[in-house]
Amino acid sequence: MVWHPDNVTSPAELLTDDHCLNTGGLCLFQNTNTGVPVFPFNLQNLPKAALMVPLKDFQVMSIVPNRLMMSRKTLSDVLVQVLEDLAEQDFKKFRHKLSEFAFEDKPSIPWSKLEKADRIDAARHLKEHYGQESAVDVAIKIFSTLNLNNSALKLEQGKKTALGPQQTPETSANAYREKYREHIRNKYSAIKDMNARLGENVKLNNRYRKLIIVKEHRHKKQRENEITALGRRHAEIMAEHASPITIANLFDSEKDEQSPQIVVLQGAAGIGKTLTARKIMVDWANEELYQSRFDYVFYINCRELNFVSEQGCVEDLIFKNCPDQNAPTKEILMNPEKLLFIIDGFDELSFSFNRSESNFSFDPCEKQPVEIILSSLFRKQVLHKSHLIITTRPTALETLRQWLGDERCAYAEILGFSKDERKEYFSNFFDNEEQAIKAYNFVKDREMLFTMCFIPIVCWIICTVLKQQMEAGEDLAQTSRTVTDVYMLYLSSLMKGHSRNSKQQIQMNLKGLCSLAADGVKRQEILFKEDEIKQHGLDTADSLFLNENMFQKDIGCEYVYSFIHLSFQEFFAALSCVLQKEETTVEDSETILKNVKMLLKRDTNNGNSSTLTVRFLFGLLNDERKEDWEKILSCKISPLIKEILLKWVEEKPILSLFSYVGEKTISYLEELHCLYEIQEKKFVQSAMNHYTELKLTDHYFTKMDQIVLSFCVKHCCKLESLHLSVCSFQMEDEDMPRLCQQPHWAHHQDKPHHSPIYLLCQALKASNSNLKTLNLWMCDLPSASCMDLASVLSTSQSLTELDLGANNLGDAGVKLLCAGLTHTNCKLQTLGFEECDLTDTCCGDLATLLRTNQSLTDLKLGGNKLGDAGVKLLCEGLKQNCKLQSLNLEECGVADAGCGDLAAVLRTSQSLAELDLSGNKLGDAGVRLLCEGLTHPNCKLEKLRLCDCGLSAACCGDLSSVLCASQTLTYLDLRQNKLEYSGMRQLCEGLKHPNCKLQRLGLEECNVTAAGCGDLAAVLRASQSLAELDLRGNDSLGDAGVQLLCEGLKQPNCRLERLRLCDCGLSAACCGDLSSVLCTSQTLTYLDLRRNKLEYSGMRQLCEGLKHPNCKLQRLGVDFGHPTPEMEAELDAVKKIKPGLNIKI
Repeated sequence: MVWHPDNVTSPAELLTDDHCLNTGGLCLFQNTNTGVPVFPFNLQNLPKAALMVPLKDFQVMSIVPNRLMMSRKTLSDVLVQVLEDLAEQDFKKFRHKLSEFAFEDKPSIPWSKLEKADRIDAARHLKEHYGQESAVDVAIKIFSTLNLNNSALKLEQGKKTALGPQQTPETSANAYREKYREHIRNKYSAIKDMNARLGENVKLNNRYRKLIIVKEHRHKKQRENEITALGRRHAEIMAEHASPITIANLFDSEKDEQSPQIVVLQGAAGIGKTLTARKIMVDWANEELYQSRFDYVFYINCRELNFVSEQGCVEDLIFKNCPDQNAPTKEILMNPEKLLFIIDGFDELSFSFNRSESNFSFDPCEKQPVEIILSSLFRKQVLHKSHLIITTRPTALETLRQWLGDERCAYAEILGFSKDERKEYFSNFFDNEEQAIKAYNFVKDREMLFTMCFIPIVCWIICTVLKQQMEAGEDLAQTSRTVTDVYMLYLSSLMKGHSRNSKQQIQMNLKGLCSLAADGVKRQEILFKEDEIKQHGLDTADSLFLNENMFQKDIGCEYVYSFIHLSFQEFFAALSCVLQKEETTVEDSETILKNVKMLLKRDTNNGNSSTLTVRFLFGLLNDERKEDWEKILSCKISPLIKEILLKWVEEKPILSLFSYVGEKTISYLEELHCLYEIQEKKFVQSAMNHYTELKLTDHYFTKMDQIVLSFCVKHCCKLESLHLSVCSFQMEDEDMPRLCQQPHWAHHQDKPHHSPIYLLCQALKASNSNLKTLNLWMCDLPSASCMDLASVLSTSQSLTELDLGANNLGDAGVKLLCAGLTHTNCKLQTLGFEECDLTDTCCGDLATLLRTNQSLTDLKLGGNKLGDAGVKLLCEGLKQNCKLQSLNLEECGVADAGCGDLAAVLRTSQSLAELDLSGNKLGDAGVRLLCEGLTHPNCKLEKLRLCDCGLSAACCGDLSSVLCASQTLTYLDLRQNKLEYSGMRQLCEGLKHPNCKLQRLGLEECNVTAAGCGDLAAVLRASQSLAELDLRGNDSLGDAGVQLLCEGLKQPNCRLERLRLCDCGLSAACCGDLSSVLCTSQTLTYLDLRRNKLEYSGMRQLCEGLKHPNCKLQRLGVDFGHPTPEMEAELDAVKKIKPGLNIKI
């Protein structure tokens, strides 16, 4: 439709026409003199000034409604038209070139899609693969390559016409953002598959799985070696954090704090830091992340920055992210608060960052060395309102933290896959669902492999190996349990994939990789230039296991290479140590041995810096697998190294091989991991032959650690004691993800869940186990653990001591354990159940145990709410053929009624020699009942603890009677009872009796006064048995009390050997009397005077007694505050005369 208006004098008048207003028409003007159309414009978008231009020299040619202009050709139409115009032969050439053409980071379109494609199909494939605008650019480049210049020119002109004057390269930041988003989507949506045999790209969203991220910052001293951390420390951090975050929450504020401007995202090697960074780029470009927060997101690769030699600026970093040089950088930089820079791989930077702060850059357009640009961004000296995400490995975290200073930083850590995400990863990795299920079940049944899959890079390796095996029709059972096995299988599969090469080429390639890796490990380098690659005999065009990276340098490009993952570099470094030539000379053998010794020495001296390399070294030397691997490698593995490794383990300092606590345990466990890797019984037995005791306390045992520990315990034949107190053990989580809810997985859901110590117990049941003592105190064990322990007790002929204290076993756990304790094979003698959340419900089972078990002699039940009802049940077992010698009922809620039942036991038991009732409110009435049993002639009790039992002087007469009558009681502890002076007098009457056999008396915090010391002095003069007296915490005793006590101590008949007088309100005034005791006593060997104010004058008097020739003291505890030079001189004089005296200050 064309309309010619009449009587129009200016463009403004056109707007008054209803038809024009309704259609928003396009007006075409024609010069009246030349007849040439001048320009088209939309009437409603005309500037005001243009609307008032006189039309005397122009005539309106036509006004075309917008709905008609919508029929203007699109880019797709133009592309189809140009392809339609091609001759058949030219179109065929175009399709072939298109199938080989790679544009930016996109792979080429597969020939299978193009082989039978017509013109329209080809245009559609171009648009779907590259996007509409990029599709035209690709076609233009291919036309130019084929010398179809006319077609290229027609397409270029058609593109400009289709885009129109309002869609030419954008000049505003907002308008340019859409073009930038498309560029980011094209660049980052696909990732290279590291599988060199397949050589194909995969969509990032198909491969990326949600990772567990927690906000946590730890200092360097708290970190483990990052390679050792693979599959190890992440579970520990998971246990500490209940609320993981997502990438969308990285900039969320904590409580009332400001949101951070910098987020440090840390994680071990292969954990997924770079993939997460790329995921952020893609999600932002897809308008799924940070839309209201950031207008632009830029990615900076630190590995590339190492190869930038020329100066640059922040603006240059932005340009490198953009699809062209038309980016409106000046306008973009005007809103720095809307900019996010992702700086990926800080740990890979080779810069020292040692420049002074005066060198900071403040202008984003100022040219400076790249390290100054980065440090200025870190310190917020340039674009101080911008935001940063910085990824790094833990090893560089401290350096980064120092450079960030006090900026608003948040620290987050990537932990790896959860169990659910591991399953999802398998589901997405395998195209075939049956293969995914088969592979997952295979890995799940092999706990080591499943644990390794916690780390994304390792999960990828395992999936790759299994997929290749299944595609080749091989049995998955060939895949073994160790890290070395999996890497060797992967190496084997890739070498088969390159079978087109000659055997000699493959060997040369392998040896080159080994020497390159060893050189890199030695120099701690992970990036290699092209000339370095060639120096090691590698062909860059056929570089197995190497990633090729292209970096911009000046006006050209530079290629550098890295192993696909650091673990592969360490694997090949280990291989380089063991491979030998077919014809090995003595010199070659010496070189191999020298390299191994240097590696082990470096690992020992640098705190396990070559951890994974050493593990691989052990794994490569298994005799059974060596022959297979030699066939794979077409090389011989040196048999000389095994002896060196054995000696290295055996010569480790003995203190580093047991009694490790916390972080120190990690280093020791690494040695056990190495022994596990070799999987050779004879070797492990030889290496652990000198271990009789292992102490691994305060450590979180992952599934991997549990496997390793159980393997080594199983083969440590001389191990007698294993202490794992304050440890915890990773348990298998029980929630089923989506993959497992599918019907194919249903038959695997009924598998029983083992307890945390299942693997350890399996090892302890081995026939060669000689373990006698197992300490699992405070290991957070549930009741289910008791079933596995019961199985051990039913089979072990050596285990005699088991400590399960401070675990939430409950009555159900006791019931399970008793099944093993009552077994005829059980030889247990000591059992610890303190603070295990027990009640009187379990006491029936314990009573049955006491009646039937003939080996149990020591039972600890302290800290459980048994009450009198529980004690009554226990006593039924204690009275019937019971062999128990020691019973601990501390803080068990026992009252006077329970004492009556215990008294009955004391009257009948022929074995019970030790009873601890401390912390129970027995009261005087309860003790009175107990004494009825203690005074019985059949009572065999030797030790009785009644600390903090609410006693007073009223019960001391009964206790005195016990002292007079008992022929066996040698130890009585009455601490923290208010006996007062009257109670002391009654006790002393019994102590002075000729029949009293007491050797040790505890009266700590019993309100003993100076007057009471007079009675105690009389005891010391008369008693022929009392050897130890504890009077700590009786601050009313004072100097007067000690002076009275010394009268008894100086008597020749006194037999006292140990005296504790801590915190008794003493001063220098009593030191003369104590010195006299030291000069005369022939038995006193231990004196504790700490927490008393004796001062220098008192110390001088004591030293006189200590120097006396008759002094027999061996240990002295005193407090002098900060010794003066005079004090130190006095003490030195004592030590010269009595070098064997131990003075504890």
